Amino acid sequence: MNFLKSEKNREYLWQVLFTLSIIAFFTFILRNTQSALDKQGIASGFSFLSQEAGFEIGESIIDFFSDDTYQLALLSGFLNTVKVAFIGNILALALGFIVGVTSLSDNYLVAKLSKFYVESIRNIPLILQLFFWYSIFTEVFPSVRSALNPIGGVYLSNRGLYLVSFSDHWFFNILPLIGILSVVAFFFFKKRSIKSLERTGVARKIFLPTLLFFILVSFALWLVAGLPRELSWPTLAGFNFEGGVHLSPEFSSLLIGLVLYTSAFNAEIVRAGILSVDHGQWEAASSLGLNKNQTLSLIVIPQALRVAIPPLISQVLNLTKNSSLAVAIGYPDFVSVANTSLNITGQAVELVLLIMLVYLSISLSTSLVMNIYNRSVTLKER
Repeated sequence: MNFLKSEKNREYLWQVLFTLSIIAFFTFILRNTQSALDKQGIASGFSFLSQEAGFEIGESIIDFFSDDTYQLALLSGFLNTVKVAFIGNILALALGFIVGVTSLSDNYLVAKLSKFYVESIRNIPLILQLFFWYSIFTEVFPSVRSALNPIGGVYLSNRGLYLVSFSDHWFFNILPLIGILSVVAFFFFKKRSIKSLERTGVARKIFLPTLLFFILVSFALWLVAGLPRELSWPTLAGFNFEGGVHLSPEFSSLLIGLVLYTSAFNAEIVRAGILSVDHGQWEAASSLGLNKNQTLSLIVIPQALRVAIPPLISQVLNLTKNSSLAVAIGYPDFVSVANTSLNITGQAVELVLLIMLVYLSISLSTSLVMNIYNRSVTLKER
């Protein structure tokens, strides 16, 4: 028994026993699960994914029909989840930033309204907000024939939101790419402005060069494309609208609810980040002749981001995971499509496992991208 006299050996032994117990536990669970599935005549495995789904999906980015496979159905649901999470996070971050900054405004009314927004929205359960917005679309808004038309090219009805859109021309299809390049250009101009401020004490403009970059690149490609001017306008044809872009009541309700709810938390994070910057930074910037907007954009916000980014990452992940509540209002996200597939096939273990893996993958990839950005703004000590 000399082996057990060594504390290090005893630690190794306990680790081995613990590992073996975990393996035995999961082996027991898997065998019981397999036995239960065999008794019910349900074949385990993922071969069912290649079978015909036999159901329709009301809203899909890709073409999907009832005679397509479960694999394609789940892909359609996954893309719907990614769509609402991507758009929702961009809008929630933008709105949260605006509300967070305005909550510290010298204007009494603006500051109080911002604080009221934060305190009221974040204290109402998200699921209730989703039901509220969905009922607004389905119960309050009129029928298609009596659709509200607040501005040209925008119609609101109980079938959703109809907007004017660009025609299906390659120039309009690459506009989002130009927008992404403009964001990259914004950070480039911002970095140059900070270096200029450190070197000469004069900050270069950021927003104007970025706007000019977007306009000039877009105009050059517009000339190359042959000056396309076509727009697709929603027009009433019978009992529905044709043309334009259609946002269903389910998607619109989910997007509005997620954006408003998450932006309230984002606003509080941004406010706390700004308050974490020492007041002496404001005074030093003022002594250099910087106005309030320059001080905020060049001095305070970059320092506030170091505090705000980590909790903002959590909110980005929360919005993505909260999108699974879409099943409550009928939006066909990944969870909704997986539930429908589960009811038909009975492959509960496999489909629940897929749901877990999909949300884990989305969360890890989002966290990776956000952490890379977080490292880029973190103060590097020498």
